[in-house]
Amino acid sequence: MVNIDPEAKLLLDEIAVHENRNTPLTVSELMALDAIASPATIHRKLNALLEQELVEVQFEGNNRRTKYLVVSSKGNKYFSQLSVAMNKALKLAN
Repeated sequence: MVNIDPEAKLLLDEIAVHENRNTPLTVSELMALDAIASPATIHRKLNALLEQELVEVQFEGNNRRTKYLVVSSKGNKYFSQLSVAMNKALKLAN
């Protein structure tokens, strides 16, 4: 499992949910999520997610100005491991 703090985890969750809905978040949209943290904090947490290679930036077509955030293969592996851990916990609880 990766080591990310709660705010970075919330950002990763938001990125994953939007990607799953086929509406990937732009960096600007992520920065506007002030219910999670201030823009400065979001910027730091996004950099941490990028450095840990849990998310990556993609561009659409020739538009290089709009940066879309998507979960990377390492991020997907994280969610898979989390799913396995949660299923084990549910089995132990029953």
